[in-house]
Amino acid sequence: MDAKAEIGVIKGQAVDDDGLVALFASIETVAIVGLSPDPSKASFGVAQYLQSYYRIIPVNPNYSEILGEPCYPDLKSVPVPIDLVDVFQRSERIPRLIPDVIAVRPVCFWMQLGIAHRESAVYLLDAGVAVVEDRCTKIDHQRLMGSGQL
Repeated sequence: MDAKAEIGVIKGQAVDDDGLVALFASIETVAIVGLSPDPSKASFGVAQYLQSYYRIIPVNPNYSEILGEPCYPDLKSVPVPIDLVDVFQRSERIPRLIPDVIAVRPVCFWMQLGIAHRESAVYLLDAGVAVVEDRCTKIDHQRLMGSGQL
Protein backbone atom coordinates (compact mmCIF):
# COMPACT_ATOMS: atom_id res chain seq x y z
CA MET A 1 0.00 0.00 0.00
CA ASP A 2 1.39 3.45 -0.85
CA ALA A 3 1.88 6.26 1.67
CA LYS A 4 -1.26 8.11 0.55
CA ALA A 5 -3.48 5.16 1.39
CA GLU A 6 -1.82 4.65 4.77
CA ILE A 7 -3.15 7.90 6.27
CA GLY A 8 -6.52 6.28 6.89
CA VAL A 9 -7.63 6.72 10.47
CA ILE A 10 -10.49 5.93 12.75
CA LYS A 11 -11.62 8.68 15.12
CA GLY A 12 -9.42 8.84 18.17
CA GLN A 13 -6.18 7.98 16.40
CA ALA A 14 -3.69 10.64 15.41
CA VAL A 15 -3.31 11.58 11.75
CA ASP A 16 0.33 11.53 10.71
CA ASP A 17 1.58 14.84 9.23
CA ASP A 18 3.82 13.02 6.76
CA GLY A 19 0.76 11.22 5.40
CA LEU A 20 -1.18 14.47 5.17
CA VAL A 21 1.71 16.17 3.35
CA ALA A 22 1.88 13.26 0.90
CA LEU A 23 -1.88 13.43 0.39
CA PHE A 24 -2.09 17.20 -0.13
CA ALA A 25 0.95 17.15 -2.44
CA SER A 26 -0.50 14.39 -4.61
CA ILE A 27 -4.08 15.51 -5.16
CA GLU A 28 -5.46 17.77 -7.87
CA THR A 29 -9.23 17.44 -7.64
CA VAL A 30 -11.41 17.83 -4.53
CA ALA A 31 -15.12 17.05 -4.64
CA ILE A 32 -16.89 18.87 -1.82
CA VAL A 33 -20.09 17.08 -0.86
CA GLY A 34 -22.61 19.42 0.74
CA LEU A 35 -20.93 22.61 -0.46
CA SER A 36 -23.15 25.62 0.20
CA PRO A 37 -23.14 28.87 -1.81
CA ASP A 38 -23.70 30.75 1.47
CA PRO A 39 -20.46 32.61 2.39
CA SER A 40 -21.33 32.30 6.09
CA LYS A 41 -21.17 28.49 5.94
CA ALA A 42 -17.98 26.59 6.78
CA SER A 43 -18.15 24.58 3.55
CA PHE A 44 -17.98 27.78 1.48
CA GLY A 45 -14.93 29.10 3.35
CA VAL A 46 -13.11 25.77 3.12
CA ALA A 47 -13.90 25.41 -0.59
CA GLN A 48 -12.87 28.98 -1.34
CA TYR A 49 -9.55 28.40 0.43
CA LEU A 50 -8.89 25.04 -1.25
CA GLN A 51 -9.79 26.52 -4.66
CA SER A 52 -6.48 28.42 -4.55
CA TYR A 53 -4.61 25.10 -4.54
CA TYR A 54 -6.86 22.48 -6.16
CA ARG A 55 -9.66 22.04 -8.65
CA ILE A 56 -12.86 22.19 -6.61
CA ILE A 57 -15.93 20.24 -7.66
CA PRO A 58 -19.12 21.22 -5.82
CA VAL A 59 -21.51 18.34 -5.10
CA ASN A 60 -24.96 19.50 -4.04
CA PRO A 61 -28.20 18.59 -5.86
CA ASN A 62 -29.77 21.96 -5.03
CA TYR A 63 -27.48 24.17 -7.13
CA SER A 64 -26.11 24.32 -10.65
CA GLU A 65 -23.00 26.37 -9.82
CA ILE A 66 -21.02 27.34 -6.71
CA LEU A 67 -17.82 29.39 -6.59
CA GLY A 68 -17.85 29.64 -10.38
CA GLU A 69 -17.73 25.85 -10.79
CA PRO A 70 -20.46 23.58 -12.15
CA CYS A 71 -22.23 21.80 -9.32
CA TYR A 72 -23.14 18.11 -9.58
CA PRO A 73 -26.03 16.33 -7.84
CA ASP A 74 -23.87 13.40 -6.65
CA LEU A 75 -20.38 11.97 -6.90
CA LYS A 76 -21.26 9.57 -9.74
CA SER A 77 -22.23 12.54 -11.93
CA VAL A 78 -18.78 14.15 -11.72
CA PRO A 79 -17.17 13.69 -15.17
CA VAL A 80 -13.52 13.80 -14.02
CA PRO A 81 -11.45 11.68 -11.64
CA ILE A 82 -11.75 12.73 -7.98
CA ASP A 83 -8.69 12.55 -5.73
CA LEU A 84 -10.28 13.65 -2.46
CA VAL A 85 -13.91 13.63 -1.34
CA ASP A 86 -14.38 16.32 1.33
CA VAL A 87 -17.69 15.87 3.16
CA PHE A 88 -19.92 18.45 4.86
CA GLN A 89 -22.84 16.20 5.79
CA ARG A 90 -24.18 15.00 9.12
CA SER A 91 -22.60 11.76 10.34
CA GLU A 92 -25.81 9.78 9.89
CA ARG A 93 -25.78 10.63 6.15
CA ILE A 94 -22.32 9.17 5.57
CA PRO A 95 -23.42 5.55 4.85
CA ARG A 96 -25.56 6.59 1.88
CA LEU A 97 -22.48 8.18 0.26
CA ILE A 98 -20.38 5.02 0.41
CA PRO A 99 -21.59 3.31 -2.81
CA ASP A 100 -20.75 6.44 -4.82
CA VAL A 101 -17.40 6.80 -3.07
CA ILE A 102 -16.52 3.21 -3.95
CA ALA A 103 -17.61 3.86 -7.56
CA VAL A 104 -15.39 6.95 -8.00
CA ARG A 105 -12.39 5.47 -6.09
CA PRO A 106 -10.83 8.61 -4.58
CA VAL A 107 -7.49 8.45 -2.80
CA CYS A 108 -9.13 9.79 0.36
CA PHE A 109 -12.55 10.29 1.93
CA TRP A 110 -12.37 13.21 4.38
CA MET A 111 -15.11 13.93 6.93
CA GLN A 112 -14.99 17.48 8.26
CA LEU A 113 -14.93 18.59 11.90
CA GLY A 114 -17.68 16.96 13.92
CA ILE A 115 -18.33 14.29 11.27
CA ALA A 116 -17.45 10.64 11.81
CA HIS A 117 -18.92 7.27 10.98
CA ARG A 118 -16.87 4.31 12.17
CA GLU A 119 -18.57 1.57 10.12
CA SER A 120 -18.25 3.57 6.91
CA ALA A 121 -14.64 4.43 7.69
CA VAL A 122 -13.74 0.78 8.27
CA TYR A 123 -15.52 -0.25 5.06
CA LEU A 124 -13.68 2.37 2.99
CA LEU A 125 -10.31 1.54 4.56
CA ASP A 126 -10.88 -2.13 3.74
CA ALA A 127 -11.68 -1.06 0.15
CA GLY A 128 -8.36 0.80 -0.10
CA VAL A 129 -9.67 4.35 0.35
CA ALA A 130 -7.88 6.42 3.00
CA VAL A 131 -10.20 8.02 5.54
CA VAL A 132 -9.89 11.08 7.75
CA GLU A 133 -12.60 11.81 10.31
CA ASP A 134 -13.44 14.85 12.40
CA ARG A 135 -10.76 17.14 10.94
CA CYS A 136 -10.79 20.19 8.67
CA THR A 137 -8.97 20.16 5.33
CA LYS A 138 -8.47 23.93 5.47
CA ILE A 139 -7.05 23.91 9.00
CA ASP A 140 -4.67 21.04 8.26
CA HIS A 141 -3.61 22.47 4.88
CA GLN A 142 -2.99 25.95 6.35
CA ARG A 143 -1.04 24.48 9.26
CA LEU A 144 1.19 22.43 6.95
CA MET A 145 1.68 25.39 4.60
CA GLY A 146 2.57 27.64 7.52
CA SER A 147 5.16 25.16 8.80
CA GLY A 148 6.74 24.92 5.34
CA GLN A 149 5.84 21.26 4.90
CA LEU A 150 3.74 21.97 1.79
